[in-house]
Amino acid sequence: MSSSAAPSVIVVSAPSGAGKSTVLKRVLREIPRIRFSVSHTTRPPRPGETEGVEYHFVSHEAFRRMIDQGRFLEWADVHGQRYGTSLDEYERARSEGVDLLLDLDVQGAAQVRVKVADAVTVFILPPSYEALERRLRGRGQDDEATIRRRLEGAYEEMTLYREYDYAVVNDDLDACVTCVEAVIRAARCRTSRAEPDAQAILRTFPSSKER
Repeated sequence: MSSSAAPSVIVVSAPSGAGKSTVLKRVLREIPRIRFSVSHTTRPPRPGETEGVEYHFVSHEAFRRMIDQGRFLEWADVHGQRYGTSLDEYERARSEGVDLLLDLDVQGAAQVRVKVADAVTVFILPPSYEALERRLRGRGQDDEATIRRRLEGAYEEMTLYREYDYAVVNDDLDACVTCVEAVIRAARCRTSRAEPDAQAILRTFPSSKER
């Protein structure tokens, strides 16, 4: 990919507890020429989270200024906190000549589909309600009220899986990672992505000079 080419935008969504973060960490480690889009959020950091790694942590006032200045590719309110993808992340991927991987909820994914016509979207499903509940409780991060809220919201999110290009069930981590990686590799082979290279190759043919 040339540094001037628009990056492929890969959006991955899943209900909380479906194992999305684990899948994406593997994908980022194993797939070359792709960078993770670090979102802005108004929520406070969780233990072990680092500014600029998991998120850019900002105040509600700073987030509002970014909205007013049109600096977001997408943003959403989630349980009283705001999350958004800065346009700077997209431009950085373009300048580096890499693709952009976005970890978004269903609201953010819908906005990206509108703004980036050829964005590729993937929804990761848990194998069952019981497995999702087990994973949420096993994390030990949330109180009972939060767990119940996440489980209730999961059903509503999962009913939207048909709006995505691909849906992958995370009942086997290795298989799920392989599927997401296959989507990314296939996205790079789309004709819209190959256009600059294809045109450059065509210009090397003698017949092209006669047209």
